[in-house]
Amino acid sequence: MHIAIAGNIGSGKTTLTTLLAKHYKWQPHFEEVDDNPYLIDFYKDMQRWSFNLQVFFLKSRFRQIMELKKSGKKIVQDRTIYEDAQIFAPNLHAMGLMTTRDFENYVDLFSVMDEFITPPDLLIFLRASVPALVDNIGKRGREYEEAIRLDYLTRLNERYEAWISTYNKGKMLVIDIDNNRFHEKPEDLGKIISGVDGQLHGLFK
Repeated sequence: MHIAIAGNIGSGKTTLTTLLAKHYKWQPHFEEVDDNPYLIDFYKDMQRWSFNLQVFFLKSRFRQIMELKKSGKKIVQDRTIYEDAQIFAPNLHAMGLMTTRDFENYVDLFSVMDEFITPPDLLIFLRASVPALVDNIGKRGREYEEAIRLDYLTRLNERYEAWISTYNKGKMLVIDIDNNRFHEKPEDLGKIISGVDGQLHGLFK
């Protein structure tokens, strides 16, 4: 069993991964942020480091998926490989922050990996407005995130909505973060857990 949590920067993926893993007693798997050697440089100079950053994330996510497959454990995963390939890299290319040559190389690399990828049993998408994202990013106080551009977050949100509107790889649950404060209110977390149970066990039609 594999639940994956998708969403923009600051939407609460890591927090929800932690809470759901604790509730279900499943294994949490987090995005490699602190160990990413390119992240700080990327936010200082996106154009220079975009390809390096995206390849690092792609490699890390693919390795994680392969390890999860071998383990046979029940998993809650923070962010999916699809977001890297279908949202972040295309967005950087569209913004002129990744060259066409690098982007095409990246797309080819992902297409090879995609043949070995099994989609999650349930995708949870955390939808959030840009003001909510900015507020959450500010609260967690990561120094390197202070340089994130508003237009970058806005474009990512637009791409997330486009991706989610056509997602067909499996079951999906959409949570509106502007109206659900699961990290603060147990009753809001309870609503998410009920939705997850319904999707995984067919309690609701």
